[in-house]
Amino acid sequence: MNTTRIRLLTASLGTGALLAMGAISVATTTSAQDDEDPVTPGPVTTSEISTGVTITETVAPEAPETTAAVPPITTTPETVSTGEVH
Repeated sequence: MNTTRIRLLTASLGTGALLAMGAISVATTTSAQDDEDPVTPGPVTTSEISTGVTITETVAPEAPETTAAVPPITTTPETVSTGEVH
């Protein structure tokens, strides 16, 4: 057999398998949906509305409570050499 026939054969087999999987998927999905009765909606339970239970009222402070962060540097900065000779 030449390569053209082998390619045609494998393409035909792949297409057939794809169509078979699609048909099986559709058949099992619709049969599973037909077996189940639709669920009727039941009564909806509601609780009493409670407003203001979780509200806590506070007054904003006049000035911020924290100061600016200053890191404790104990060494002097050094220059990084680039390796060039001047």
